[in-house]
Amino acid sequence: MKVAIWILLVQASLGAFDTLYYHEYKLKLAHGDHTKVELRLHAVRDFAYAVIIGSLGYVTWNGWLAWVLFGILVAEIVITLWDFVEEDKVRKLPAGERCMHSIMGIVYGAFLAMLLPEMWKWSQLSLGWGVSYHGIPAWLLLGLAIGVLVSGIRDMLASFGVHEHSKA
Repeated sequence: MKVAIWILLVQASLGAFDTLYYHEYKLKLAHGDHTKVELRLHAVRDFAYAVIIGSLGYVTWNGWLAWVLFGILVAEIVITLWDFVEEDKVRKLPAGERCMHSIMGIVYGAFLAMLLPEMWKWSQLSLGWGVSYHGIPAWLLLGLAIGVLVSGIRDMLASFGVHEHSKA
């Protein structure tokens, strides 16, 4: 599980860079009327990521909870694929962002390859949350989970036209 946690930390860090650099700084996605659907997809995916990233450093999902986590992971993949299609419909991605998404897909695959066998073991246990503390990586993941949750809330609000107004 330690390898999965470290890979998740890399994945979450890449996602934070992608969001902060491309979505916020370079493209300002939250300020485009043409990006409403993309922002909603990002928001829902961010809520899933907050649960995944925030929990795995501290707990295992035992019994049928492993299948709930599996469902969240599958939903995240479907949302990501939908997001790729939506991005291509509404905007031209910079080459760096396209490369970043490809790298993130590879890293996510590695994460799943390490996590899924663990989840199978968890599914065989009694229902409940198991303790699985991973030290400093857990705290870093928790910080990233809080950030992705805030980003998701912001994207959802922006998708409905609620924008921050700067004072002139």
